[in-house]
Amino acid sequence: MSTTPSTADRLRTLFQPVLRGGTPIRLRAWDGSETGPADAPALVIHDRRALRRLLWKPNQLGLARAWVAGEIDVDGDLYELLLRLATVVWNEDGGGDRPGALRLLREAASLGVLGPQPPPPPEEVRMPGRAHTRSRDRRAISHHYDVSNDFYRLILGPSMVYSCAYWRDDESTLDVAQRDKLDLICRKLGLRKGQRLLDVGCGWGSLAIHAAREYGVEVVGVTISREQADLARKRAAEAGLADRVEIRLQDYREVTDGPYDAIASVGMAEHVGPAVYAAYAAILFRLLRPGGRLLNHQIAARTDTTAVDADDPSFINRYVFPDGQLVPLGTTATLIEDAGFEIRDVEALRPHYALTLREWSRNLEAHWDEAVELAGLGRARVWRLYMAACALAFETDRIGVNQILAVRPHEDGRDPLPMTRAWMMP
Repeated sequence: MSTTPSTADRLRTLFQPVLRGGTPIRLRAWDGSETGPADAPALVIHDRRALRRLLWKPNQLGLARAWVAGEIDVDGDLYELLLRLATVVWNEDGGGDRPGALRLLREAASLGVLGPQPPPPPEEVRMPGRAHTRSRDRRAISHHYDVSNDFYRLILGPSMVYSCAYWRDDESTLDVAQRDKLDLICRKLGLRKGQRLLDVGCGWGSLAIHAAREYGVEVVGVTISREQADLARKRAAEAGLADRVEIRLQDYREVTDGPYDAIASVGMAEHVGPAVYAAYAAILFRLLRPGGRLLNHQIAARTDTTAVDADDPSFINRYVFPDGQLVPLGTTATLIEDAGFEIRDVEALRPHYALTLREWSRNLEAHWDEAVELAGLGRARVWRLYMAACALAFETDRIGVNQILAVRPHEDGRDPLPMTRAWMMP
C-alpha cells in the first residue's frame, strides 16, 4: 500500500542539488515532519521562502540567505552540520546529480514555493565600482568593522585583537594567547626603545599599545575604519601612551612620513587584493629603512583551487568581507620578494586560528542576546555562521595563515638579522 510522502520527504527532493544525494543530515519541515538519520544534526526549515531561495540559488549563497533571514536553522551541533554540508559550503556551483527539472517543479508546486526570487536579506552587500579603489575599500571596511565596538568586544574579549592568537599550550586562555601573539610579532620585528613602528591596518590599537608599552617604540597606526580609530585613540590615551601612539584614519596609500624601523601588517593584506598587492608591497618597502623588518600576517588559500577573488559570489564576500581575497602563500611571497624584500622566516599558524575562532564562537554564543541587541539578529546570525565555517576551514586545511618576516636589504649587503632564530624565542 502506497503512503503519501511527508513534507520532509518532499523537501529532500528539493534539497538534492544541495545535499548531493546521500549527505547524512536530518531535515525537519515547518509542520514538524522529519526525514534522515535520527542521530544526525537537523537542518530545520521554518519557512517555505527558504526553498524558493534554494530553487534560485542551489548552493552556499542560497543556504546563506535563508540562514541569515532566519528561514532555516540547526538543531544539534552547527559544526557537525557544516561538515556534512561541506561540499556545498565550500563549492559555489552546487554540483552533484540533480533530480529531473519536472520532478523538482512538481514538488515545489505541491509545497507552494514556486515564485520569483526573494530579495536577499539587508545584511547582504554588493560593492559598486572597481575593486580596491580607495573609496570602495573604505565602503568594504566600513561594512565589516563599523558595526559596533561593543559587539566586537563581546566576541574578541578584552584584548580586542581580531587575528589569530598564538596558543603556547592547551591551558592558555584567549587573552593570554592574544598577548603572546602580539609579543611574538614584536620579537620578530626586533623592536627596541626609540624605534618607529608602522602598524598597517591597526584595528583597535592592541598591537600599537603593546609595542609602545612593552618595547618603548613610537607607533603610527593607520586604519580606514572610523570606529576602530576612535576606540584605538581612546585606549592609547587610557593606557597613558598618547604621546607614543598616533592613530590615523588613513589609507596605507596615503602614508608618506617614512622611514620606519619596522612595519607590521596583521590581518590586513587580505583586504588588499592581488591586483594591487605589488603596489602595496612597494609602498611598504619605500616606507621602511634599509635593514628594517616587515612582519606580514595573512590568511592564505591553501592552493589555487581554494583561492578567493573579489567577484566571488560566496557567503563570505557577500556578507562578511566584501572584496576580501585569498591567494596561496607562494603568491604572496613572490609579490613581497618582487618589491625588493628578502624573506627570512615563514611560520604557519593554521591550527592557532582554528582554536581562536572556536573561542570567538563560544563568546558569541555566551552573549547572544546582547550581541543581537547591539548588531541586530541578521548580523549576529552572519557572525555565527561565518566563524563556525571558518573554524572548520582552518581545521580541515582548506585555508591557512602565515607570518612572513622580511627585511629591506642594506645596499652594501650587510646582514640585518642574527644568524639563528634564537632572538625570536621568549
